[in-house]
Amino acid sequence: MRTYDVAPLFRSSVGFDRLFDLLTQADRVEPSTAWPPYNIEKLAEDHYRITMAVAGFSPDEIELIQHDTALLVAGQKSGSEGERQYLHRGIAARTFRQTFNLAEHVTVTGATLENGLLTVALRREVPEALKPRRIAIGGDRPMAGQDNAPAQIAGEAKAA
Repeated sequence: MRTYDVAPLFRSSVGFDRLFDLLTQADRVEPSTAWPPYNIEKLAEDHYRITMAVAGFSPDEIELIQHDTALLVAGQKSGSEGERQYLHRGIAARTFRQTFNLAEHVTVTGATLENGLLTVALRREVPEALKPRRIAIGGDRPMAGQDNAPAQIAGEAKAA
């Protein structure tokens, strides 16, 4: 297994501490913690989808909780399994707990459970106040769509 030293990146970047922590944590994740298997897809610029294989679980046995930048997906089978006698049990029914770290402003827009696949739709919605905007340099004309015009003081005549 390869290990990467991200220390040189700390010297030339600001505000990416959380990203580097996630990278170093990824090296320490054991393969057994990756159950149930899942896919993460980027559908469009700001649309994502997580698909988890949760065969045997019903919607009321799965819990989805988003708290800030973390999405917790947990599943626990109900107690009705004791009535069955299995000769072979190949479909896992063990409790699972999977946490996904989300970027800022990413929210869950919906979830479905169909054919044993849990699909969680995600969307990044950056508030208008945080989006980049163009600032005019000098000049009297504001840029289209921007309110960078000099303020008019009541009672002053505009120079023509």
